[in-house]
Amino acid sequence: MNEAVVAAGVSKRYGETVAVDDVDLSVADGEVFGLIGPNGAGKTTLVRALTGTTPVDGEITVHGEAPTAVDADRIGLLPQSFSPPARLTARELIDYYGGLYETARDTDEVLSAVGMAAAADSWYETLSGGQQRRVCVGIALVNDPDLLFLDEPTTGIDPAGRQSLWSLLEELADGGTTIVLTSHSMTEIQRLADRVGLLQDGRLVAVGTPAELIESHGGESQLVIDTDQAAAAVDALTDADFAATAGSTEVVVDGVSPVEIGDAVAVLSTVGIEYGSLAWSEPSLEDVYLQLTGETFATAGNADSTTVATPTDAPSPTEAEPQEGAQ
Repeated sequence: MNEAVVAAGVSKRYGETVAVDDVDLSVADGEVFGLIGPNGAGKTTLVRALTGTTPVDGEITVHGEAPTAVDADRIGLLPQSFSPPARLTARELIDYYGGLYETARDTDEVLSAVGMAAAADSWYETLSGGQQRRVCVGIALVNDPDLLFLDEPTTGIDPAGRQSLWSLLEELADGGTTIVLTSHSMTEIQRLADRVGLLQDGRLVAVGTPAELIESHGGESQLVIDTDQAAAAVDALTDADFAATAGSTEVVVDGVSPVEIGDAVAVLSTVGIEYGSLAWSEPSLEDVYLQLTGETFATAGNADSTTVATPTDAPSPTEAEPQEGAQ
């Protein structure tokens, strides 16, 4: 498979500050590559480097050429901060930016694709923050690029609009568009990205598919049991070869697969331990982030746990059917 983007030994300093530190990276044609990391990790600087908008040390090629030599019609870029003329309407903005290219997508088609058809004739300055961001996404798509760079594309967009844009990006990826995406939403990255790179202090510290990173760095699945008999529950579960630890009103059982939940429930029932609820969770990209950086990470509706049973609907051990965590 051909490489759409190749970076070798890329570094960028601002005075004494190292923004990007000796990064090697490749993105294949048709791949969606997600770039994550803390604020100040160097994500935006790296995107600027890959698009040729900031000079760096090292070597970068885009479709086999220097970023500044690539035909502009082939590249789309949505910066993290972008302020188009505020007294133009959404339609006028798409028309204007489309006119900068030799060929461009139909304006109404773009407005519809980003969910702005109904507000197409509203001035940009009167739109909500989420609507403005949708227009900016439309501007990045107007030339129908082969390679699309999106720096925090769904910032400020409501959940329904976010889902709609994710579907749009999936359609573009299915059609062969290469996408480099930065985001602070693990749900976004895990849903869209074929591979993920984590930047910390300017260095690319991990690269792999979401599944590979979760397996290597995410930790084990857990079953959390809400019970006032935590100590007794731990004793019973440990005797049954479960790795259980107790809190004041809960028990955490590590390494439990979905099919083993019923076995754990059976152990509790055998020794007469009552519980309020069971919640099973599997590791996610957020856990990978926390493991590799030690910092908290903002998520957008990330659901990685499932409540298995509550006091009103808890089945007997013979009826219990484990449920997989929602993704």
